[in-house]
Amino acid sequence: MISMQKKEAYTGFTNKKYKPKETDFVAEFRVEPARGVSFKTSAEAIAGESSVGTWTDVCTSVPRIRKTLAPTVVYSNPKTKTIRIAYPGDLFEEGNIPQLMSSIAGNVFGMKIVNNLRLEDINFPDFYIKSFKGPAFGIPGIRSFTGVEDRPLVGTIIKPKLGLNEKEHAKAAYNAWLGGCDIVKDDENLSSMKFNNFEKRIKQTLKMRNTCEKETGEVKIYMPNVTAPYKEMVRRAKFVREHGGDYMMVDVLTVGWSALQELRNENLGLIIHAHRAGHAAFTRSHRHGISMLLIAKLCRLIGVDQLHIGAIVGKMEGGKREVQFIDQEVEKQLIEASPADHVLKEDWLDLKPVFAVASGGVHPGKIPAMMKYMGNDIIIQAGGGVHGHPNGSIAGAKAMRQAVSATMHGVSLEDFSKANKELAQALKKWKGI
Repeated sequence: MISMQKKEAYTGFTNKKYKPKETDFVAEFRVEPARGVSFKTSAEAIAGESSVGTWTDVCTSVPRIRKTLAPTVVYSNPKTKTIRIAYPGDLFEEGNIPQLMSSIAGNVFGMKIVNNLRLEDINFPDFYIKSFKGPAFGIPGIRSFTGVEDRPLVGTIIKPKLGLNEKEHAKAAYNAWLGGCDIVKDDENLSSMKFNNFEKRIKQTLKMRNTCEKETGEVKIYMPNVTAPYKEMVRRAKFVREHGGDYMMVDVLTVGWSALQELRNENLGLIIHAHRAGHAAFTRSHRHGISMLLIAKLCRLIGVDQLHIGAIVGKMEGGKREVQFIDQEVEKQLIEASPADHVLKEDWLDLKPVFAVASGGVHPGKIPAMMKYMGNDIIIQAGGGVHGHPNGSIAGAKAMRQAVSATMHGVSLEDFSKANKELAQALKKWKGI
């Protein structure tokens, strides 16, 4: 049991009658207090520690600070373990995600006063949203670029994750494009390796892309992984652009918010594909950490154009409700009379909508359920579901496109597969998976 003395610095932050201002940030937490600590005490400690408070009274805490900058716990429900804290906008620097997360998602996670703490969401005021560029392309720009107006885009990831040389990588990409994939991307841990040099891979794979575009008459996309220390990451992105590439892929959490912001601010003219490698370290526990919803919102503020959010039906953890909420236009009120929560496609001032990417354990048999839950404005990424096809990558890509076509026309996969052998073979291989 934690012995808690009444500390003036951590009290007096609750006012359920307070109506958040348009300039306030409203954060929602799920809280499990430590043994012997009341729910109200833990809520106020979180509010204080993430803003103007500290563990004891200090002589430098003048009344003006409390009056103008103190946050307010506007909602608390011990049954649902939910609290909402309204923070004055002056506590946050515009255009600075690292400072935001150091404040609201900083020391609070290590406080002994809580056993578990999860930051579920933040509702941002308009002035803060306007301080970011947002996506340069987003859904409308990508649809215009590809010429694909209404169906989901179909993509694959080169498999195995590591091991192929540059020539083998380019050949695998060519086969996937030839079979019908719109997109081929590197995996999250492929950068510049002894067995697969970045520059050589880019040249050879883009050459194969150009060949396949001429043969198919379709726009084909290659997403090279530029993830690296910042200066090298920018150099690689520029190399991609100089050799005719249109996209760059970056592991947004492992490079960090600062690097991601600066990469977007470089205005390189490349579409940014955001991989969420490492997210589950923050998001997997529904009792402690940070939600994928919030990570998605931060990525949209900064300005990625595409973002992995989970597939609902695939191999990765991520519930239907959470993934749908990130992907779809959902009216979730953080507080009464507050602006609706902003998700990837919802109207969010002038920021373009972000393309949701569904991946992880995806094969043709998963397509109908995925499109039912997530709609058509998604990018379906299947690695093993393409290259694991019994007849190889070309057939695997054909099967994916066939599954999308069937679903778009309201035809069952079983019926569609009668005239499409690639789909039939895929359904047989992955039946029940």
